[in-house]
Amino acid sequence: MRSAGVLFAALFLLTACADRARVIVVPEAAELGTVVRTYVASLRAPTDEGWFGPERSETLSFAAVDVAIPPNHVDGKIRVNHRRADPSREFTVTGRQNYGDDGAFRRAISTALKAQSANERDVFIYVHGYNNSFLDGLFRTAQIKHDFDLPGLAVHYSWPSMANPLAYTYDRDSVLFARDGLEHMLKEVAAAGPRRIVLVGHSLGTMLVMETLRQIEIATPGWSDRVLGGVVLISPDLDVEVFKTQAHRMRHLPQPFAIFVSSRDRALQLSGRINGDGQRLGALTDASVLEELPVMLVDVSEFSAQEGGTRHFTVGTSPLLISLLSDSGALSDTFQSDQAGKSGLLPGTVITAKNATQLILSPLLLIN
Repeated sequence: MRSAGVLFAALFLLTACADRARVIVVPEAAELGTVVRTYVASLRAPTDEGWFGPERSETLSFAAVDVAIPPNHVDGKIRVNHRRADPSREFTVTGRQNYGDDGAFRRAISTALKAQSANERDVFIYVHGYNNSFLDGLFRTAQIKHDFDLPGLAVHYSWPSMANPLAYTYDRDSVLFARDGLEHMLKEVAAAGPRRIVLVGHSLGTMLVMETLRQIEIATPGWSDRVLGGVVLISPDLDVEVFKTQAHRMRHLPQPFAIFVSSRDRALQLSGRINGDGQRLGALTDASVLEELPVMLVDVSEFSAQEGGTRHFTVGTSPLLISLLSDSGALSDTFQSDQAGKSGLLPGTVITAKNATQLILSPLLLIN
C-alpha cells in the first residue's frame, strides 16, 4: 500500500505539471485587463501545440507574448486556470508573435525601445527558478513588471525546467545547459540599444545568472560591468562559497548588485538539507560573510514570516513588501548608474560590513 501511495502521489504531481505546461490563448482578454508584452528567449523544446515544454532544445527560440493581467488583480498574486481561463479573474495569454531568428528578435526590441521616451528605454530581464513551467515564468515576468511599475520592456529567459518538484537534479543540469543561451540573449538585448539592462534571477535561476556572467567575464573581461545597469538575485538557491568564487572571478561586479534574502525561506531550508549544506545564499543574513564584495543584502525575513507556503518569493508575492518597495521607488530608483547612497533609497536598518551593505526591512516601516 505504501508503494502504491507513493506512486499515486508521483503520478498526481506529473499530471499537475502537464496541466501547468498548457497555454490557453484568449484574445478578448486584452479588452478586460492590462496587457504586458513580454519578449521571450527559450531553450525549451516545442510542445505539440507549438509552445514551450520541459524538454531541452539546442535551438534558441524567440517570441513576444502578450499577457493580460485581470482588472481585479491584487499585487503579488497570480491566479491561473490551466483548463478554462477566466480573463476577468485570471492571468491569460492574449497573443504571440514568433521571431525567426536572433536578428528579428533584436530588431523588435530595438523598435520597441525607440517607441519609449528617452528616459524609459530600459530592459528588465527575468530568469525563473526551479520547478517552473514556461507559463509560470512568463506570468511572473509580467506580474513583476506590472506590480512594480517598471519602465521599459520586459524580457523572459525561459530555460528548460521540468516544472516538477521531483526533478531538482534535472533542473540543476538544465541550468548548466542553458548558460550559452542566456549569454546569447543578453548580447542580443544589449545590441538593441537600451539605456539600461537590469538582470533579475530567482531561486535556481540565480545559479544560471552567475554562471553565465562568469563565463562572459572569462571571454570578455569587464563586459557585465560595462553593459548591465544592475543585478538582482531573489532568494538565491546557491551555495555561499560557490557564489563567492563566481563573484571573485569577475573584475568588477555590475552595480548595483542586490541580493534579497530571508531566514524564513522554507524552500531554501529544504534545499540546504538536500545539498548537505544549510548555507544557501538566499538564507544568509550576515553581510560580513560577503564583506569583500560590493553587494547589498536586503533581508525580508519579517515579511516572509507573514506568508504561508514556501516563502520562497516574498519580494514578489507579499503585497506589503511590494507596496514598500514601490512607494519608495526602490526597485526602479535603485538601478541608477551612480551607486552612491544606494541604501538610502530603501527605508530600513542599515549595517555596513566593509564593501557589503545589509538592509533589514520590516512591516513596521509601513506604520506611520
